Amino acid sequence: MSQTATASSAGVIEELRQRAYKIRRHALRMGEVQGQGYVGQALGIADVLAVSYFHALKLDPKNPDWEGRDRFLLSIGHYAIALYAALIEAGVISEEEIEDYGSDDSILPMSGMADYTPGMEITGGSLGHGLGIGVGMALGLKRKKSASRIFNLLSDGELNEGSTWEAVASAAHWKLDNLIAIVDVNDQQADDKSSTVLNYEPIADKWIAFGWETYRVDGNDLEALVKAFDSALASDSHKPRVIICDTLMGRGVPFLEERDKNHFIRVDENEWSVALKQLDDVYGVQ
Repeated sequence: MSQTATASSAGVIEELRQRAYKIRRHALRMGEVQGQGYVGQALGIADVLAVSYFHALKLDPKNPDWEGRDRFLLSIGHYAIALYAALIEAGVISEEEIEDYGSDDSILPMSGMADYTPGMEITGGSLGHGLGIGVGMALGLKRKKSASRIFNLLSDGELNEGSTWEAVASAAHWKLDNLIAIVDVNDQQADDKSSTVLNYEPIADKWIAFGWETYRVDGNDLEALVKAFDSALASDSHKPRVIICDTLMGRGVPFLEERDKNHFIRVDENEWSVALKQLDDVYGVQ
């Protein structure tokens, strides 16, 4: 996808807005199939995925294993519904697969598994491993003299893990300027608020101290996201980059935004149509 558009282009932002809307809608439809799931995260991270897949990444939807592609690693395996939605919108996965989401014979299992899903680069599971895998991949690409980049999406909860900080230190040591980490800061995890379980602030200062080029933005502001991604891609620094994205769980569906706990959502059968209607209303879709 193009890396040449600028954040000031209204047309670019509107296209990304529509992509984010469709990513959210795909995720809600998958949630409806199972009647539950990590839909709040998908709604919150949709803008980041829209900018990643339709502005920043090099990929070929018809050949997801193309050697020259950028790799997008989903460290947070339970966010798979969000990544599936982006891959469907990008044309890597058929929209028809939505109806089989989470079933035994589906290519879209509820937790991300690389062997099952086109475009899924790594298998998610225990948290805290994705960035370490990304460091290894980025180092491998460097040694192959490849121009491809690694994008790694991880969560604020993964900052609880020592393995994450080992990877942060390693990336700076190896000067992996082909690695871009994306941190979803929604301040929720399974047991409580992320900041209550283990406070992650001052988050930007910590990454800077480890030697990373660091950006922090509103992860639901498309123009701010485009500017951050463009700056990270254009930088001539030899440092790895991190884009810290503050997001709102349930973004785009007002009654889900207002829930105190959105980590794993169960929605009553009649509420799925309400959620889809609210999303359409927010985006002005008739």
